[in-house]
Amino acid sequence: MTSQPVSDDSPGTVLFPEYATLYDLIAAEVRDLTDEQLDFRSDEWGWADWSIRVQLSHMASLIPRWLVLRLGDTLFPDGDHGVDDVNAIANSDFDRRMDDNKYHALSVILGKLKEFIVLAQRVLSERNVGFLRAQSVIQQQNLQWQLMNKAHPTGVNLADDPTKAVMLYEAVMRHIYFEETTHLFNIQRIKRAQGLTTVSDVPKVGYWAIYGWDTSEA
Repeated sequence: MTSQPVSDDSPGTVLFPEYATLYDLIAAEVRDLTDEQLDFRSDEWGWADWSIRVQLSHMASLIPRWLVLRLGDTLFPDGDHGVDDVNAIANSDFDRRMDDNKYHALSVILGKLKEFIVLAQRVLSERNVGFLRAQSVIQQQNLQWQLMNKAHPTGVNLADDPTKAVMLYEAVMRHIYFEETTHLFNIQRIKRAQGLTTVSDVPKVGYWAIYGWDTSEA
């Protein structure tokens, strides 16, 4: 994420060039895993409660949950977001992930993850910096969000109601990237717990890099 001054007229991509390499970073880490490795989980560590497969499904789902369900009226007023089967992807009966019955195979999950990262890149290319810094959404606050807010240098401000915060769209795009890097770090921890070698160099940015975040290992 750039820290250089940019013009309001600049495309949003100048703020988040890291999106261009995000999919390859994630896919390289999981591409050759077996079903047994993908589905390994443990009650011993909180970060291993979700298997790698579930982590990936969440990583795919969270993008349209933000960009289509929460911000869609503003970002896609004509409904041209291109996301088919929105309910099974972004509003399923499964906890913060896509419908396991429809989106289970690794290749299918990765295909959706790539599709939605491309959607995020489209938003950044079609909306300029001024737009991303003028539009906002209300985010309910809990203890985890209060910690996560510390990762955002700008764009997250407490509302008059302390249980809510105002997030600029710029902060939403940063949040999505931070979620992806943090869950990729979780995937690597789960791999190491299984005695597997990790592949990607996860950028030390985002929620997992905050002081106070659980970065324990098996």
